[in-house]
Amino acid sequence: MTDLVDSIESMEQLAAGWRAMVLDRDADADVRDLPGIAVRWADCRFAFWNCITLTDVGTDTRLVEQRLGQATDIMRSKKHPGFLWVFEDLLDDEARAVLTAAAERAGLAYAFPGTGMAGDVLPLPEPVHPDLTFVRVTTDEQLQAYADLNSRAYGFPLEDGRDGLGGSTVWKKQVHAYLGMRNDVPVTCAATVETNGRLFVVLVATDPEWERRGYGEAVTRKALYEGARATGLTRATLHATVAGAPVYPRIGLKPNSPIHFYSLKS
Repeated sequence: MTDLVDSIESMEQLAAGWRAMVLDRDADADVRDLPGIAVRWADCRFAFWNCITLTDVGTDTRLVEQRLGQATDIMRSKKHPGFLWVFEDLLDDEARAVLTAAAERAGLAYAFPGTGMAGDVLPLPEPVHPDLTFVRVTTDEQLQAYADLNSRAYGFPLEDGRDGLGGSTVWKKQVHAYLGMRNDVPVTCAATVETNGRLFVVLVATDPEWERRGYGEAVTRKALYEGARATGLTRATLHATVAGAPVYPRIGLKPNSPIHFYSLKS
């Protein structure tokens, strides 16, 4: 039961956190809560801000087929591509077994895997790294550097990340977003934002040229440390990529639901 509770928390953190993120990008963004589907779609070039997730718990085979078809129809109605997030633990055993085939029939292509993670990890000691100094994002120049790091890490054109974050006041004032600087050059970044009584870790990225040096872990610890100091919160959540999944347990986060990301078939 605890695992399912954590998996539901992971889905709800996405729905709540992404609602704020896409409305920050576009006050007219599509943030509908439909039966079994949360739409969080800014319809911008930054694909992470174009998101749909399934929200039913205990979804059976019939219902997962229906929801995948509905999600595909919504995605096809948008100008810019994005992702459908499916939290595996919210499906029943039979629905999990047919998910791949059902997604294929709905017109979806598997994009990449992820993992929900959460933990009561705070307070943490103030983080240090011998190579890095940490700078909070408070200027447009720093925010562009943050966007560019995400674009490089996830293989997007630089203009896509800039379209997602450029000009945001929320990211400069309300989000605890940090750059890790090596010799005054930004090489890694992470952010936390208060979401339903938790610190939600978002958009962690490291320049591919500087991976495997502990930079991502260090800057994530910094964002958590400063977010906790500002809010008093002690529980953290995030959605990890394959690259990040081995890192976050060292901070105290535990995996819950596997996440399947889908895009429209080209």
